[in-house]
Amino acid sequence: MGEIRDPQPVKYFVGVLTAIPGSLAELRRVLEQRFGRVDSESGLLDFTYTKYYEPEMGPGLVRKFWGFGPLGRPDALVDLKLFTNEVEQVRAVDGRRTVNVDPGYLTAARLVLASTKDFAHRLYLGKGIYGEVTLIFRNREFHPLPWTYPDYRSEGYLRYFRELRRIYLAQLVSG
Repeated sequence: MGEIRDPQPVKYFVGVLTAIPGSLAELRRVLEQRFGRVDSESGLLDFTYTKYYEPEMGPGLVRKFWGFGPLGRPDALVDLKLFTNEVEQVRAVDGRRTVNVDPGYLTAARLVLASTKDFAHRLYLGKGIYGEVTLIFRNREFHPLPWTYPDYRSEGYLRYFRELRRIYLAQLVSG
């Protein structure tokens, strides 16, 4: 029988999608109250991979990633996803989201996203939330999986996640 151990802490991040980049500063403050201080951020990345969100959120979508300083437990992802869903609802206008906030976490070996949608490759985590391993890290690089979204395969995203992983590993060493 295997020995039960506590999991290694994880690095939380969010990917924010919006057509209103001017709203990001206030959103960052709200997220920092729950996740802790931002210690890494991407530039604004054009979101041109699908038009899925445009009927609800409009054209000209951009993505922004924020990584948060405090490391945490992987099982907290459920409550963080529930929180980000509330954040989206509060910012909705006439029932349409103005922002999409997708939380996830990173470890030395993988990048995990939270979702409310069930698919064959997702595991149920609780409270209506599923987890998906989106990228794996091996041979010194992140690698997509068959179900990885096209944007998460892009060099701009992968560059950000390499930097986030570097910060995470330094945090683990410094304790």
